Amino acid sequence: MTAGLDGTRAEAVREHYRRTFGSVPVGIEERLAVAAATGRLDAVDAVDELRRVLLRENPLEPRVQQLVHFGQLVALGHAGPARLHARGAVRAGASVADLVGVAETSMVTAGMLAYSLAVSIVAELVEQDRAALTGP
Repeated sequence: MTAGLDGTRAEAVREHYRRTFGSVPVGIEERLAVAAATGRLDAVDAVDELRRVLLRENPLEPRVQQLVHFGQLVALGHAGPARLHARGAVRAGASVADLVGVAETSMVTAGMLAYSLAVSIVAELVEQDRAALTGP
């Protein structure tokens, strides 16, 4: 495999994340760097192919998928990835009310800590939107 091909493959992975989340998560950049340094971009391709089959060819629309990811990650207490998928949900057309619905459902299924985490993430998104709308 050539360096040019490796760069093209890595860039294709990055572009998918940019479309979904608006940026490339740090963990993905780390994954790509390690794969490139060790000649393991085939492993990244395999993961991306699995994601394609399970997510991009999934009967759930991207908005719903992102809301499900958000809810699952909140329930597990994974704040960083939950934030990423909350933003992904908004980019895919979810409303603040949709995110609040996930937060409220998480209270029933995962308890107060999950609900509090979800509400905190929604509040951050609302504040970021307000800042974007009003400017510095």
